[in-house]
Amino acid sequence: MYPVLFRIGAFEITSFGAMVALGALAGLWVFQRELRRSGLPEAALDAAVIGLLCGFAGAKILHAILHLGEEPVLAMLLSRSGLAWFGGLIGGVGGALAVMRARQWPVLPILAAATPALALGHAIGRIGCFLVGDDYGRVTTLPWGVAFPLGLPPTIERVHPTQIYEMLPLLALAALLTRWRRQGVADRVVLGRYFVAAGAVRFLVEFVRINDPLALGLTASHWIALGLVAAGATLLVPRRPN
Repeated sequence: MYPVLFRIGAFEITSFGAMVALGALAGLWVFQRELRRSGLPEAALDAAVIGLLCGFAGAKILHAILHLGEEPVLAMLLSRSGLAWFGGLIGGVGGALAVMRARQWPVLPILAAATPALALGHAIGRIGCFLVGDDYGRVTTLPWGVAFPLGLPPTIERVHPTQIYEMLPLLALAALLTRWRRQGVADRVVLGRYFVAAGAVRFLVEFVRINDPLALGLTASHWIALGLVAAGATLLVPRRPN
């Protein structure tokens, strides 16, 4: 574990913060490349920046909602740790959509162009979660189990490294999304595949994470993941000709 990379006086530079920043920068670079390749307005990077800010806010808010009663809400909102990816996705896409509609940019092509960046940024962020020992899974006897004695919270028992379970398929998904776009796969299909794949990965990983069930034995993240899969499946349904 490397929770703190270095200190500047009393200010700590955490590995999680560094990976989140790296994921954001890598995502912006990939998004800009996809915009250029598709002939879309590069000014759409403005929507991405607004999306990042709204995504961060959404991630903090959903984290606070999911952990109500564990600590004061204001403390969770102001903490440098504690982000819920689904909240980030919802807030980020919502903020970006508002900018795109205000500037009358083509929504579906731009969202499809953003999918490789979203998958890559998410994967890099999960590396940060692993380095600080956050969002790990249940106790396991599998040989690749990891203990996080300085984790959030600490554990000396070997647990499922669920951060890696998510990171690996997300990296593969980022490569596949890039390939599909270069092959000329329709924007609607690319976006639908991203939603289905990202939702399915999180749905499966959630079974070995430590979260309280919400309904029918499934956690809140399970249900949100199912909603994402359903949204993607809707996009993948062939459109009837008029």
